[in-house]
Amino acid sequence: MRSFLAGVVALLLPLTPLPAAAATWNTAGFTKADKVLVVKSERRLYLLQDGNVLRSFRVALGPNPVGAKMFAGDGRTPEGLYILDWRNVNSRFYRAIHISYPNNNDAARAGQFGSNPGGLIMVHGQPVDGFNGSNPYFDWTEGCIALSNQEMDEVWMAVDDGTLIEILP
Repeated sequence: MRSFLAGVVALLLPLTPLPAAAATWNTAGFTKADKVLVVKSERRLYLLQDGNVLRSFRVALGPNPVGAKMFAGDGRTPEGLYILDWRNVNSRFYRAIHISYPNNNDAARAGQFGSNPGGLIMVHGQPVDGFNGSNPYFDWTEGCIALSNQEMDEVWMAVDDGTLIEILP
């Protein structure tokens, strides 16, 4: 069912950023999104407002992106409904926004493996140390969702703490 839903989303949502004229911009230059949708199989992050796509970005995920995150160190990006709950401007990655992973279900799943579910899953830009091996077109994170720094600036301004993020397979 989820792969069917991802296919429907792929057909309905554009794969390139929408022109600025497609949205009503606020005084900061960005419309506030009320939801973030990540479709892992597409490597896309969508900023949504009232169900309409404001912007779309290509993202990098963990090196083992298929399937939900099971435990710390598995290289997977979580799947499910979470909240973007706080920001870290002093992260080792440009402008990191925390995803509320793990929830109770995530912790229980990791417990089945006798493992820790992990944490500190973020939406972020590139490493601040200038490491050139990272690229939003290759899966290089430890399970986070990464964009270019310029795109991260847009996401940073478009979402408030408390914004819902849904991560689909």
